[in-house]
Amino acid sequence: MGSKMNRMRVVALATAGLLGLAALSGCSSSGNSGDGASGAPSNGDVGVTLIVKTTSNSFFTSMEDGAKTAAEKLGVNLTLAAGKDNGDEAGQITAIENAISRGDAGILITPSGPGVEDALVKARDAGLYVIALDTPPANSDSVDITFATDNFLAGQLIGQWTAAKLNGEKAVIALLDAYDDRIVATDLLRDQGFLDGMGIDIADKGKMGDEEPTGKYSGGDYEIVGNAASQAAEDGGRTAMETLLSANPDINVAYAINEPAAYGAEQAIEAAGKSDQIMLVTVDGGCQGVGEVSEGNIAADSQQYPVKMAELGVQAIYDLITKGEKPEVTEGLDFFNTGVALVTDDPQDGIDSITSDEASDICWG
Repeated sequence: MGSKMNRMRVVALATAGLLGLAALSGCSSSGNSGDGASGAPSNGDVGVTLIVKTTSNSFFTSMEDGAKTAAEKLGVNLTLAAGKDNGDEAGQITAIENAISRGDAGILITPSGPGVEDALVKARDAGLYVIALDTPPANSDSVDITFATDNFLAGQLIGQWTAAKLNGEKAVIALLDAYDDRIVATDLLRDQGFLDGMGIDIADKGKMGDEEPTGKYSGGDYEIVGNAASQAAEDGGRTAMETLLSANPDINVAYAINEPAAYGAEQAIEAAGKSDQIMLVTVDGGCQGVGEVSEGNIAADSQQYPVKMAELGVQAIYDLITKGEKPEVTEGLDFFNTGVALVTDDPQDGIDSITSDEASDICWG
């Protein structure tokens, strides 16, 4: 399907560009941990803990950088914490409990799964303001507000682009999700958004992988080879892609939950000698991923803005404590939309997108 997969382009309403940060001022610092334990915070009147899923993914380290920048300017006392890996709920729970004990004003968290939500409820009951970043929790009462990409739209954009690029050719689809043992909103929404963008009917909106295995998409016939868990990681992505290629070597479309999974899938595709056969699409839009689009290894990528999520989260807690101002959700949504844009160098008619050059100027801003 084009040398090294034609790069795509789909733009999602970059609402992120419309979300201005208020002027920031002051000093701060942070600590970090890979086991859920928080590092020692610096001096400051407003204490905030940022808890990410893992520090092995540059999406989350970029988020940490954004939080540091905002905290330094505002004089917020910032503590950083992370799970050992993408699914480490226990590590995140420890970090939540530490934030409560420390008397922080608020928590920013990318929840690793529903197992952390009781601890978040406990934090709210203790008076902390809790903001989910990137990943909406299953229990909306476990957080005060979510700042996130419209993950369904992010999936839709790459699905629409893929359907247009296929131009009526049969779609033989591999779905590389994050998990097969839990439902996490980003995983569910991106997967189902992709299928919806392709024009494939979604079955149960609360489940993954129960769509009809064959049928019609917007351009022709489709076959879903299967859903495989990647743990949203590179090694998992490679294994998942190898498994699905073993099940059906005729795959011509590979959807990956995020860029690390996509990098692993790319390795498996190349090893199988199918780089010219399979269109690989994903969600993240990090600087490395945008480079992969430029090189033709990833065909289309939905770009999100984790730095902005973290900056806005720190600002929101600071404004709440110092001014009594609470953040509000985006009109028509149940979360604060931080924007998304489709990135491709192979634009398709009727689908808004930006080029990899344009995306490289704003990657993970």
